[in-house]
Amino acid sequence: MLVGIISDTHDHMDNIRKALKILKEQGVKVLLHAGDFVSPFTWRVFKDFDGEIFGVFGNNDGDRVLLKKMYGERIQKQIRTFEIEGKKIALMHEPQMIEELALSGNFDLIVYGHMHEVDIRTINNTLIVNPGEACGWLYGKATFVIVDLQNLNSQIIML
Repeated sequence: MLVGIISDTHDHMDNIRKALKILKEQGVKVLLHAGDFVSPFTWRVFKDFDGEIFGVFGNNDGDRVLLKKMYGERIQKQIRTFEIEGKKIALMHEPQMIEELALSGNFDLIVYGHMHEVDIRTINNTLIVNPGEACGWLYGKATFVIVDLQNLNSQIIML
């Protein structure tokens, strides 16, 4: 199963649309958002994703009450843990105890955002992914990542 991983969209509606189009073309049915949606109006685009969304709040998500109203259980506080197809996943915005979580052996995939730079590495058997910034505002490189949960191979996608 392919999983899309995105973070730091920061209201860049055009890039969100581009990412969702690519995810649809690739047949991706699960999207992990590592925070900083920013405004509740981003739901107008994300609601068209034909699949399941797992998200966490980021440090720039302003109106958390309205974000929660729009996204419902799709967006939660960090660190969020869950399982997809037998793979244990930790999802967060700020990098919190990443190495410790990986060394625990409790997770197959750890996803974080906040730093606006791509970070893909493995500690023991745990894949760690920061998909970079989908907005492209800070470093001028808009990216997200697709991970194959079966073999934990990842692919960086430029927007």
